[in-house]
Amino acid sequence: MAAPVDLELKKAFGELQAKMIDTQQKVKLADLQIEQLSRMKKHANLTHAEITSLPDTTRMFEGAGRMFILQSKDEITNQLLDKQKTADEKIKELEQKKTYLERSVKDAEDNIREMLMSRRAQ
Repeated sequence: MAAPVDLELKKAFGELQAKMIDTQQKVKLADLQIEQLSRMKKHANLTHAEITSLPDTTRMFEGAGRMFILQSKDEITNQLLDKQKTADEKIKELEQKKTYLERSVKDAEDNIREMLMSRRAQ
């Protein structure tokens, strides 16, 4: 009777290990994306701060591939603010995804602990 129980526990541990590895990779990826978005947001914020100190008549160019396009100060300011807002939203989504992944791993660990405790009680 011990053999079926051992196989069941072994299978459960194997599944948990695979889930843990997969989740850890996803969490690392989310951390990298959050870090990248934070840098992009900081860059846009610093650029916006520099642009606001310039007079409205200043000619400004936006880089587009290997060329530059003449833009008004308002257009560039709006683009920078949009970049910051989208970065904030994506960071929030990634944080939620990360907490969900961590919670799902914790739930799987708790389920295996319960299974072990029930087996020991029998």
